[in-house]
Amino acid sequence: MSDRYVVTLSIVVVLVLTGRYALSFLPLTRWARPVTITEAVLFGLGVAGLGLHCGAMFFPAPVRAFPGGHLVIRTVDPLGTVSILWFAVAAVLVLVGLRHQNVVALAITGLSLAAVGYTMYDGGRLHVHLTAIFVAVVVLAAVLSLLVIPPWRHGGTVPGSRPQSLPAV
Repeated sequence: MSDRYVVTLSIVVVLVLTGRYALSFLPLTRWARPVTITEAVLFGLGVAGLGLHCGAMFFPAPVRAFPGGHLVIRTVDPLGTVSILWFAVAAVLVLVGLRHQNVVALAITGLSLAAVGYTMYDGGRLHVHLTAIFVAVVVLAAVLSLLVIPPWRHGGTVPGSRPQSLPAV
């Protein structure tokens, strides 16, 4: 993974995410849906798992610096069954965290993550896998920027669900 790739991806993601604050019509209120605190945590754990999986493969030195990082690299790098499970569980956590979003956005997110998984384990060319990663990361940033209403903007509940309140003392 080249520095140019990482810088370009970072710039695109920052532009997409800052669009949320720079453009008054975002999020797209017609299609935007709130996430609960639990969904936000699940989404965050999924993204962290995907990031650690990717880091173990493309950036082993920084991952090795974390406690247990060498074990993560030994688990992920051979691309065996445990690596596949790691990726799949992390991807499912992302999708569960976004489950109340627009069905089209959820499908596109799922397809982009599936493309990353497929291109990682199919033995194909690296540039195809890197393209799939680029698309998936931009899709995740776009869903966050365009559609997700964070828990602190709606009290942590999803419309139609019971409010999460503390019992009276």
